[in-house]
Amino acid sequence: MELPTFTLSMIQGYLICLARVGAMVAAIPVFNGGQVPPQLRLGIVVLISLVVYPAVSGELPGQIFLIPELGVLLAKEVILGLLVGFLAQLIFMAAEFAGSVIGYQMGFAAANVFDPTTQRQVALISQFQGVFAILLFLALDVHHLFLEAIVSSFQMLPPGTLNLSGGAVPMLMDVANHSLILSVQLVTPILTLLILSSLVLGIMSRVFPQLNVFMLSFPINIGVSFLVMGLTLGVFASLLSKEFSLLADRFLQLFNLL
Repeated sequence: MELPTFTLSMIQGYLICLARVGAMVAAIPVFNGGQVPPQLRLGIVVLISLVVYPAVSGELPGQIFLIPELGVLLAKEVILGLLVGFLAQLIFMAAEFAGSVIGYQMGFAAANVFDPTTQRQVALISQFQGVFAILLFLALDVHHLFLEAIVSSFQMLPPGTLNLSGGAVPMLMDVANHSLILSVQLVTPILTLLILSSLVLGIMSRVFPQLNVFMLSFPINIGVSFLVMGLTLGVFASLLSKEFSLLADRFLQLFNLL
């Protein structure tokens, strides 16, 4: 049996495919953290690239590039992959930001834990909501959507055609604004009750001056927050599921604008 012949154009085409796939996989929330060893991420990227390359080889350029031209082309592919991952990251950033606000308001401002994903100290509630969003992300098979987006991106946006001067940047800004609104929606139920609790405690401090409202507020705010979080966990999952379901349309919109 004869071994296949690898030409220079095939190797360059695989490198182009590897750059786009690597950037997309590295931007997936499950794989972009420090809890995944770099060797494992590299192996996954190489394996996915080997599987995807035969399906997209017709969309890859066949000519041989010089090193500077190839470097520019690879940089464009990496930028495209990171933009796709950024759309998904915004959802997790909204969930974690809402958790930070909740933790601060309920009295957990100093209760920080080490987040292996971001390699920094984060609020306890922020870590909880971030992990919950990741589990929901995997349970809904949203990570499979990235594999579909890889093949679709080569069909809709062949290598070398990236153009950031169109409407892609305004579209990303609109999605970022929407993620801020999402974080407000996630935090509103708990924040509303915490404000009402503080109002009631303020009235009680006026009626009963001898009451130590400051010490009483901590267990009440924590208990109310956990109770509301448990009751609204289904709403939290529903909002995140809706955002995950919109990712496919956002990917297609991004490819059309680029």
